[in-house]
Amino acid sequence: MQSDNDKDDFPKLTFTAPDGAQAELYLYGAQVTSWRPADGDERLFLSERAEFRTGMAIRGGVPVCFPQFAEEGPLPKHGFARLNMWKLVSTGQKGASAQAILQLKDSVATRAIWPHSFLATLTVTVGGSCLRMEFRVVNTGTTTFTFTGALHTYLRVHDVSKTVVENLGGSHYRDAVTGVLDNMQVDPEVRFTGEVDRVYSRTPAQVIVREPERRLTVLATGFPDVVLWNPGLARCAALGDMPPNAYRDMICVEAAVVSNPPEILAGASWWGAQELRA
Repeated sequence: MQSDNDKDDFPKLTFTAPDGAQAELYLYGAQVTSWRPADGDERLFLSERAEFRTGMAIRGGVPVCFPQFAEEGPLPKHGFARLNMWKLVSTGQKGASAQAILQLKDSVATRAIWPHSFLATLTVTVGGSCLRMEFRVVNTGTTTFTFTGALHTYLRVHDVSKTVVENLGGSHYRDAVTGVLDNMQVDPEVRFTGEVDRVYSRTPAQVIVREPERRLTVLATGFPDVVLWNPGLARCAALGDMPPNAYRDMICVEAAVVSNPPEILAGASWWGAQELRA
């Protein structure tokens, strides 16, 4: 494990497994921004124009959306976890992999907008062809709360027009682009021919991202939903922290808990994981 500083002196970890698999992780937002499996091929997208400033989300990698996904409630979009500095709990080797554990606790600032006590833990493990992210939320208060969230994973692709997501056939989704709340995925392959912004509910545990020359398996446990997002040409051009044509190089495949917000009793916890397999 190696610690260094990057933009605006945000603390960053670079950790490498014995076989050469590597990940980079910022303490700001507990955000993984790079993942190279043992073959050395970068598999996450990070915008060339990503802003590394307090109060701004980092565009790319794997932002942690908590305790609110998108605009599902009264909080700032995607909640506050991605905009706070997390505490590094531990780093080290776990078998043939390298691992880092980070935590975020409630504070005066978080309780001012979301009046609950919590402890969130993100465990990131990298090795071989896999990147695994485990997310746990403990209710450390005395009252029950609910939340929505996601691991907002930006995947790097060679050409979005030649990329498909498989295994969502038959699943129902709500479409933020068209505004239709209940659609069914009829085609076994999801293709990206324009802006895509969908929440698929009660999805299979495994979906495949397939390109002509490679594939990536996305496996979720505990997260019942999958979010697919690509801004398309017009929306991408309007984003100040994305090059106008960067939509061609990425898709988001997100392990999410949105359609049925979990209820966490006082002293209880919730857990979910997303594993990427190159």
